[in-house]
Amino acid sequence: MEQSFIMIKPDGVQRGLVGEVICRFEKKGFHLKGLKLMNVERNFAEKHYEELNTKPFFEKLIEYIISGPVVAMIWEGKNVVTTGRKIIGATNPSESAPGTIRGDFAVEMGRNVIHGSDSVQSAKKEIALWFPDGPVNWQSSISHWVYE
Repeated sequence: MEQSFIMIKPDGVQRGLVGEVICRFEKKGFHLKGLKLMNVERNFAEKHYEELNTKPFFEKLIEYIISGPVVAMIWEGKNVVTTGRKIIGATNPSESAPGTIRGDFAVEMGRNVIHGSDSVQSAKKEIALWFPDGPVNWQSSISHWVYE
């Protein structure tokens, strides 16, 4: 099964949206394989967003991510990266469809509630960074009700 890294950003945590985000992924049929609430150190945030370090918004993004706790998660399921991105919505909330997390809860790009891996390759990299011990190994008893 495929895995994806999902992070509820500081604005999502502060606004009490953690349960809502988890609920949407669970209701879709994905399985939670890792979860932690943490404050992010600057060096760690810079490593996570290193591919954006030449962008003009990089410093503002880092300040935002370290401004409060985040919830880091590993989700597992068939096509979880692609489907997870659809659940999340477009990066720009004004382009996010109603019913998506960003479409329902975000107004500005700089406060867009959630991060999700954009490819299987980036998911592997992000999971290795955020969960160096790997995912929790367990099998859901409802998998046969979700997957053929």
